[in-house]
Amino acid sequence: MLAVALLRTFCLILQSATVVTGMDAIHNRCHDLAATVRKHVRSDGEFATAIPGVQLSRRSQAGKPIHTAVQPCLALVVQGGKTIMLGAERLTYGVGDYLLVSLDLPVVSRVVSATAAVPNLAIGIAIDADRLASVLARLELARLGTDSAGGRGVSVDRASPPLLESVARLLQLLDSPADVRALAPLYHEEILYRLVTGPSGPRLLQIARADTPANSVARATSWLRDHYAEPLRVEELARRVSMSVSSLHHHFKAVTTMSPLRFQKQLRLTEGRRLILIDQLDVGAASTRVGYQSPSQFTREYARMFGRPPRGDLEAERKRTGASARVTDSALRVAM
Repeated sequence: MLAVALLRTFCLILQSATVVTGMDAIHNRCHDLAATVRKHVRSDGEFATAIPGVQLSRRSQAGKPIHTAVQPCLALVVQGGKTIMLGAERLTYGVGDYLLVSLDLPVVSRVVSATAAVPNLAIGIAIDADRLASVLARLELARLGTDSAGGRGVSVDRASPPLLESVARLLQLLDSPADVRALAPLYHEEILYRLVTGPSGPRLLQIARADTPANSVARATSWLRDHYAEPLRVEELARRVSMSVSSLHHHFKAVTTMSPLRFQKQLRLTEGRRLILIDQLDVGAASTRVGYQSPSQFTREYARMFGRPPRGDLEAERKRTGASARVTDSALRVAM
């Protein structure tokens, strides 16, 4: 009995040591990735890089919630912390966590942990549908298992050391631009492989496979993104994605947490805000551009979503950013 007890104790110690070693590996790699981001980003904002589909982000203070529309991507936090809201659901992610967005979605993002000394640093990598299909075609799909997150279009998971190593190899190309064209596609596929064989694999598979409800919802959200200013007939949208109206409503809400009409409204108001704050369109022009027939209705729904009517929002943003003439695009966008 004593021998059995000692063996169990040894196994627990060994298991604990393995977990600590894995955490140390994640922490060390994130520390190295943060140094890479600091090397290439010297001021606050979101910055495209010489590597297609890769964006770096730096924020030196926590900020207010920012409404934005995002496309499929991986967002890895290497310093600080963020939250994201999809409908009424909130997800928090910090150092070593990655956010996976598997389809086009309107979300609310916020930096929650950042200071001048320790800014929030993040890496965004777009997910290309054709490249994902190529990776999936080379896998035994049965090994991916089932989606334990309920099919949501966003999720947060802990990055594995191999995934972090893959991201590090991709970012190393920033120091050797001549190699980007040849090697970046290979490293992108390596990252996708790590994603689809990790906890998010089943979700990506459901979105990519043409015969699944999640894929139909992805096609619906993509159509809404491209046609948000047009009148929406749910019956027509359901026909476009080969679903019944009731099935579309059910699966659309399961993936996005909202109805197609609410989804469209968020897209319209987010773009309307951009037109007012950045392009400096007046309320009437902006509301018409995004599909509203009534500027007063646009103003009411704008205030309900953003907490202020358009004019008050513009004045507050100018005061916050110190801009005397116009708000810049980087003041509104937060890298995912």
